[in-house]
Amino acid sequence: MVLVIVKAFNILEFVARDPTKAHSLTEIAEAMQLHQATCANILKTLVEINYLEHLGRKKGYRLGSMAYNLTNNSSNGPTLVLAAAEVMEELTRRLNETSILGVIRNYKRYIIHLVNSDQDLQVRSRSERNVYETASGRILLAFMPEKERASFVQVVGLPSASIWPGAETVERLEQALAEIRKNELVITHSPSHIVGFAVPIRKGEQVVASLSIFLPEIRCSTERKRELIIALRDASSAISDRLK
Repeated sequence: MVLVIVKAFNILEFVARDPTKAHSLTEIAEAMQLHQATCANILKTLVEINYLEHLGRKKGYRLGSMAYNLTNNSSNGPTLVLAAAEVMEELTRRLNETSILGVIRNYKRYIIHLVNSDQDLQVRSRSERNVYETASGRILLAFMPEKERASFVQVVGLPSASIWPGAETVERLEQALAEIRKNELVITHSPSHIVGFAVPIRKGEQVVASLSIFLPEIRCSTERKRELIIALRDASSAISDRLK
């Protein structure tokens, strides 16, 4: 194992936790438990090869263009997060529920930005989840180009009845995805009594991300459900307009 390479990847993973935030040398060195001189040399190299961007001594470092190019997906880049961050803050203030910006990465639903609510009872979500399990994953799969979707199913397989009832065959899965495309909305109910809502975010004609909210079933009355859907669609439109 080449330790300096491991340290470089650890730094990239640390910075990637919040692509909108710049981290100082001191902050990175302390988090990685590195001597500042060693950390500075690694950061300098990562900047030179464009995996990190240096915004100045006082502002620090954030992900560079090559970090996003690794995924071959521009939707993971800073433009999407920057377009969504302010709208998501307002969405969470409006509803006092956690909001998530998601994409599909390495066949998983991956969170690229999250705004937590102030609720005493909050639902936490892992950064990576099975696409079939989540409202955000399902909406992204529904709007995935047909050939990409077929390739995804070939690699991942079909959802089990316990994860997505009624979508256990290719035909039933395609019917479910067609219904999602028609409604531009997914609502999921988990065995742990969590309700998830998701809508698509577009850049032009292409769906590049999902915007979702999830909350305990106890806070999801019929009236509240309508309020959540309206607010989500308003926020999705605002983010999509910013990406034009």
